[in-house]
Amino acid sequence: MLHDFFQAFKTDISSISLPEKFTFPFYYEPHELSILATKDLQHYLETQTNFIHNFGLQEAQEGLVIGKMFGVLVCQNQEGQLGYLWAYSGKLAESNEHLYFVPPIFDMLPKDGFYKIEEEVVNGINREIEALENATDYILAKENGKTTQEKAAEDILKQKERIKTLKAARDQRRKELSNNLTTEELNKLELELSEESKKESILLKKMTKYWNYKIEAAKKEIAVFTSQIKVLKEIRKQKSGELQQQLFDSYAFLNQAKKIKSVGQIFDNNPPAGAGECAAPKLLHYAFENDLKPIAMAEFWWGQSPKSEVRKHKNFYPACRSKCEPILAHMLDGIVLEDNPFLENPAAGKDISVVFEDDYLAVINKPPEFLSVPGKNVIDSVAKRVKVLYPTATGPLIVHRLDMSTSGLLLIAKSEAIYKELQSQFIKRTIKKRYVAILDGIVSNDEGVIDLPLRVDLDNRPNQLVCYEHGKQARTEYKVIERKDGKTRIHFFPISGRTHQLRVHASHSLGLNCPIVGDDLYGTKSDRLHLHAEEITFFHPIVKENITIFEAAEF
Repeated sequence: MLHDFFQAFKTDISSISLPEKFTFPFYYEPHELSILATKDLQHYLETQTNFIHNFGLQEAQEGLVIGKMFGVLVCQNQEGQLGYLWAYSGKLAESNEHLYFVPPIFDMLPKDGFYKIEEEVVNGINREIEALENATDYILAKENGKTTQEKAAEDILKQKERIKTLKAARDQRRKELSNNLTTEELNKLELELSEESKKESILLKKMTKYWNYKIEAAKKEIAVFTSQIKVLKEIRKQKSGELQQQLFDSYAFLNQAKKIKSVGQIFDNNPPAGAGECAAPKLLHYAFENDLKPIAMAEFWWGQSPKSEVRKHKNFYPACRSKCEPILAHMLDGIVLEDNPFLENPAAGKDISVVFEDDYLAVINKPPEFLSVPGKNVIDSVAKRVKVLYPTATGPLIVHRLDMSTSGLLLIAKSEAIYKELQSQFIKRTIKKRYVAILDGIVSNDEGVIDLPLRVDLDNRPNQLVCYEHGKQARTEYKVIERKDGKTRIHFFPISGRTHQLRVHASHSLGLNCPIVGDDLYGTKSDRLHLHAEEITFFHPIVKENITIFEAAEF
């Protein structure tokens, strides 16, 4: 079936040079061949009639709206011919197999496959459990058990109250008669009262014994069913575990050396949901299985964006980190990749400039693509530079941060006392900051407020998600400065300071729905991120007056 999936380019590619290295999948500029393959796939998606799927691109289309990641892999067959493969992440139109798209690494959907067969066994056990749990005799037995417990508690409580009442009456009787009785009569009375007390206590014990017997009998009736349910649940657990392990073993990935690693081996039998179902692993696995040489790869989003994250129709995106990175580390082993930009120092050849300083603090202007503090792989940062710039400073120096891609003003403390004073102002939100940005699109309102809570995307750090359940409050005020040539120049006034707050608030469909120009995470990459922290106002702890520093953006 190779001819169904390995397709020739629709246009002449003879003048296009092949890339020297394969695409680094987690940060890349699509190669010209990948772009052509993508255009062919997107044209097919716009015109095809082979399946029906609601991507959210047509009004009033029935069905749940589900946008999709698609991928293309440019590859070369053994005859040296260039072509490409197509794939999608997960299922498409409730199916794993479609014309022109490579098959899944493992298809769980065929009815005669082990997964569906064993799944039906587990479902059969579920039905047995459900039948037992809903059986009339079981329901009656549970009701009887509950009623018996309630009656027992009520009966025993009444007897205990009766014992208290009779004891109080005996005490009163003893008190009233004791002064008028002889010793012999008094002893006789005490014996009589004691016998009455013993009788009531014996009755309580008999009642307790009776009700314990009734409760145990009711429990045995219930246990006839619960013991069967427990056995079935244990069998289900065992079957589910065996099925899961078989599934882990079946999701096995090839690399160019034809070495196989299962998803269970890669993730130590604890893979994240959906691992192995993304487009990139599907494309590479099929290529290696059919002796095709990978040349370049790209992935893009098709359809409406999910409500929580930012996905723009037709935009290219990198492979996800949590699911794909461990898998692709195996699959791309031995293949020469483009340089990993995360290992490069983005600040190389750049300098920070001092905009304002005195004996206590400073304000510096950070260039774009320059870390505020040392990262996981790169140490060079504003924090390192200012330690060199101010070797005698005793404070932590860095008071706040800017995203690596954002340029602009950063406040520096030269002593710990000044650091604490400025930090307190940030915590109390008395420090005012103004950012300027250019957005890729027209914002209709002249001003307004964006209020979208944010949290990190655990599957794709450092991206942020809009999350009303677990997100932290994030609030941004904005004011439009200029609209020109399909772009909007805007001022942002962040009330809170969440990671990527302005970038997500600008690009998200529930925000301004206009990504910042050059945003490689939430929009489209350009020469730089057009976001600059141009003004900051703070209260000087020593001078005791507000100070405003301004530095114009270079865009």
